[in-house]
Amino acid sequence: MGEKEGFVRGIASGGRTIDQATFDARVERAAAGLDALGVGQGDCVAILMRNDIAFLEASYAAIRLGAYAVPINWHFHPEEIAYILRDCAAKVVITQADLLETARKAAPPDLTVLVAPTPDTIAQAFGIALERCQLPADAQSWDDFIAANAPWAGAARPQTLSMIYTSGTTGHPKGVRRAPPTAAQQEALNEARRVVYGVSPGIRTIMAGPLYHSAPNAFVLRAARIAEALILLPRFEPEELLATIERQRIDTLFMVPTMFVRLLKLPEDVRRRYDVSSLRFVMHAAAPCPVHVKRAMIEWWGPVIWEFYGATESGAVTIVSSEEWLKKPGTVGRPSKGATLSIQDEQGREVPQGEIGEVYSSIDYYPEFTYHNLPEKRAEIERRGMITVGDMGYIDPDGYLFLCDRKRDMVISGGVNIYPAEIEAVAIALPGVKDCAVFGIPDEEFGEALIALVEPMPGHALDAESVGAHLKSHLASYKVPRRIEIAHNLPREDSGKIFKRRLREPYWQNAGRRI
Repeated sequence: MGEKEGFVRGIASGGRTIDQATFDARVERAAAGLDALGVGQGDCVAILMRNDIAFLEASYAAIRLGAYAVPINWHFHPEEIAYILRDCAAKVVITQADLLETARKAAPPDLTVLVAPTPDTIAQAFGIALERCQLPADAQSWDDFIAANAPWAGAARPQTLSMIYTSGTTGHPKGVRRAPPTAAQQEALNEARRVVYGVSPGIRTIMAGPLYHSAPNAFVLRAARIAEALILLPRFEPEELLATIERQRIDTLFMVPTMFVRLLKLPEDVRRRYDVSSLRFVMHAAAPCPVHVKRAMIEWWGPVIWEFYGATESGAVTIVSSEEWLKKPGTVGRPSKGATLSIQDEQGREVPQGEIGEVYSSIDYYPEFTYHNLPEKRAEIERRGMITVGDMGYIDPDGYLFLCDRKRDMVISGGVNIYPAEIEAVAIALPGVKDCAVFGIPDEEFGEALIALVEPMPGHALDAESVGAHLKSHLASYKVPRRIEIAHNLPREDSGKIFKRRLREPYWQNAGRRI
């Protein structure tokens, strides 16, 4: 089969393709520019961008200097972005033209803001007016910034990993800051990305997930160096993905269950229209996948689908192939290489095999982490060198982990972690609100959707519309619950805390799953 016109070799985004040598040269020049701005070992470079080549250039330039690339969710409101910029003490923020106004609102007056043009494909994907995609006259151009510098010639520095901010349980996100890996740790990390993500030399891959998320970020930062083709899509569109797989002979993908659901909703004739036989390795993670959805994907794409379970804090602690999963539907796998699992009760005792407890884990080659500026929060999730993100589960006699529920309030909607406490804190700040309970309820497409039960103060009238408007003005849109209901006399524990589990359970009784 001959190569078709437009067959990509290199990194592609928005109709632009860049080869490895050109990419490396731009990274070295960008590193020199950041060095001149005072970026050094352990400093932070904030990146407020959609999926594009400039995102990777900025990340690698920071890493080259031993600094931390700090991706920021571009859905955030300026006040959410401002918190992260302050918390990480960013030396510079790099953004795209259509996000410049947001970046300027969030950034302190003395913070350097560098701006890349927004590609037309991103504008089309998100319905952005083309005039907003060009740099205004007073903006500092990312491309000009790179061109103005000779390649960086400094001594090699310890290489960092991106510092990803996770949604916060106390109203603010927390930065997961890892120590720079040793040479041995880096080698083990690269091997893990080969085994877990399928990122090996010469792969042809697409990334449609947002690069500000932990797993997509780790995936592309490795793939950008060793893939034959890395194609960055602005967003996930089911038929576009299928067409790109066929046209570009894609063999490796990273996905989340929501993508599976949307693919399966395509009409049968559309699904069968595209040749996906080039696929060799498809990894999914980030959220529980309904059994019927995964089974349908394996029937369609074949036994090329893998799954891992982990978190930004923990890394990928389990992995399972299609063949294994078909024998044990619903499992998230057995421990990956170097990983240890422990299922514990509330007193920290190991529970017997098959009994449900809280999932703790460790990976022996993973560099140590702390929550940036919040070491006490790191201590809260640790027992005897192992950490938990609050998931409940059990291990079967063959060593396979099954997840059952979530101890903590976190909701995973469409692969995105959302902490209700952040939303509740904003809701309670609205005059007339006595209390608020936000939790996840079943959703066919996203796995979970948010609902907010809002209790008014005595003598105050509230309506769902005004509560929703208040939340929208302070939070990123994906954090605003789809359902808002006014509720009276919310059930409470003896301590006065809302009995959230009692509120949650009726919605899940007939869902066929707990999470």
